[in-house]
Amino acid sequence: MNTLVDRHSMRPAAKAPKSAIADDMAMLRAASELTRDLVQPSRAIYWTDFLASTLLGYAGVAAAILAPSTPWMLAAALVAVLALYRAGSFIHELTHIRKNALPGFRLAWNALVGVPLLIPSFLYEGIHSLHHNRTKYGTAEDPEYLPLALMKPWTVPLFVIAAAFAPVALLFRFAVLTPLSLAIPPLRRVVMERYSGLIINPLFRRRPPEGEFRRQWAWQEGGAWAWSTLLIVAGVLGWVPLRALLIFGAIASASLVFNQIRTLVAHLWENDGGELTVTAQFLDSVNVPPPGLLPEIWAPVGLRYHALHHLLPGVPYHALPEAHRRLKEALPADSQYHGANYGGLPRLVVRLVANSARGGPALS
Repeated sequence: MNTLVDRHSMRPAAKAPKSAIADDMAMLRAASELTRDLVQPSRAIYWTDFLASTLLGYAGVAAAILAPSTPWMLAAALVAVLALYRAGSFIHELTHIRKNALPGFRLAWNALVGVPLLIPSFLYEGIHSLHHNRTKYGTAEDPEYLPLALMKPWTVPLFVIAAAFAPVALLFRFAVLTPLSLAIPPLRRVVMERYSGLIINPLFRRRPPEGEFRRQWAWQEGGAWAWSTLLIVAGVLGWVPLRALLIFGAIASASLVFNQIRTLVAHLWENDGGELTVTAQFLDSVNVPPPGLLPEIWAPVGLRYHALHHLLPGVPYHALPEAHRRLKEALPADSQYHGANYGGLPRLVVRLVANSARGGPALS
């Protein structure tokens, strides 16, 4: 969904733009040659990780609703938030796994997580690929990019706060706008262009779906409409206690806030809108590799290797640690590869806020 952020609040950077960075051909060759055997996704890992996370998440939701006291409710809710956040993060993998590599996985993910949390995969598929497009990354045509480091300081907290209200916006999108837009063609065009994507660039306009994806969009949106309508009816008619619905909504909201905070440090957000080389895109992205353990919680399903993912988008999440190990050992100390590795979330947030406050990235 769109966030209320104004690109025109950008201020000029204090250093040379990232668009001036040339490609590191040695790094690109090593990345290609050293990881050719890592591109096959493991069905066992995907299904086990996804189903275990989903089961734990919904068990946490049930425990929070049935908890005998507030402390127990908060503890169970925390488990639910982290587990459903991990399960929901597989939406990113859906956009990258090859067709037929994991039969039934897209259907299962949408049935168990996408529709119940009102984030069906059509909101991400067909959009995220543009973020990886060589000529679109970091430009006005990138649906998942805002130059936050070059914008006014208030945009950073607003970026996170907006995610807390996403469940309400999604409920309205599917329960109200879906049926209305199907009855009013001009509204349908607006809904499809502006309110049918998990995007952060308010200037982005989505194109209508085509072919097989159009059919996937239809059944996923239909499922989300049915589920959102059922939630509203259940609350109005008292079929489900209002407390239970509020707890479920709060857990969904918290998981989306978690993801928004993770998104906040997935990139340095320092591009001024120019076209970037692959190396420049890599250096504008972030790896938070071991030995730290916490990134596995706040950046799950391989997202702690976000820069490496931009370098090797075809490598499945479970193979990224091995890919990182190989490149770290093979490339010399002065390689650009080491320039995208960071220590943790707090330092990255401080860097982003500081850069935004001064109107651009710090001199290096």
